Parts: sequence; C-alpha cells; structure tokens
Amino acid sequence: MESVENYKRRFGYYPEEVLANKIYRTRENIMALTQLGIKITGPKLGRPKKDEKIDKKTERMAEGERNAVEGKFGQGKRALSLGLIMNKRKDTSETTICFIILVMNLNKKI
Repeated sequence: MESVENYKRRFGYYPEEVLANKIYRTRENIMALTQLGIKITGPKLGRPKKDEKIDKKTERMAEGERNAVEGKFGQGKRALSLGLIMNKRKDTSETTICFIILVMNLNKKI
C-alpha cells in the first residue's frame, strides 16, 4: 500500500492495476486496493475450487509482467551489484539504489 500511495503522490492518481507477488496478496491489501478501484493481479487466496475455470491467458500474461519486473531486480543484483550495497546510512543506501536503477534505465534506452 505504501508503494501505491507513493505512486499517487508522484503522478496525482492511483494506478489502474497492481502486479503483486503472492506475499503481498493479503486480505488486507486486496480489500484496500478494491476500495480504491485498483485491480490486483495474481492467483486468488486459498485453495482453488474444483469446478472453477481460470482464465489462463490473462493469468499467464500477468505472470509474465511480474516475471519481467523480477528479472530486472535480478539483473540489478547480478550485473550492477544491487545486492551488495554496504552503505551505513539510509540516505546513502537509497542514493546508491537510485543510481543503479538510473543506470539500468539508461542501458535499456541505449
């Protein structure tokens, strides 16, 4: 929810959709996003019902989008040392992370 609020502060409106891993798909988060009119993608909570048909195409597309985001984090850790940040202060760590993400975006544009 903090990321959604940061998005609203930055752009002035809430996102249409949130791509979240299973760990973030809690009842609390799902209810809050539903009240704001934001779609959250990912598998439903609990055990799947026997007769329920799942829209596999939509589910696969959402999973692919989440995988792309996770892949970027992996690239940052592997190629740009995102996982090895050893700064002592919070503000210098955040600055380092911002620079690494900036470099990843520049690499994408080139």
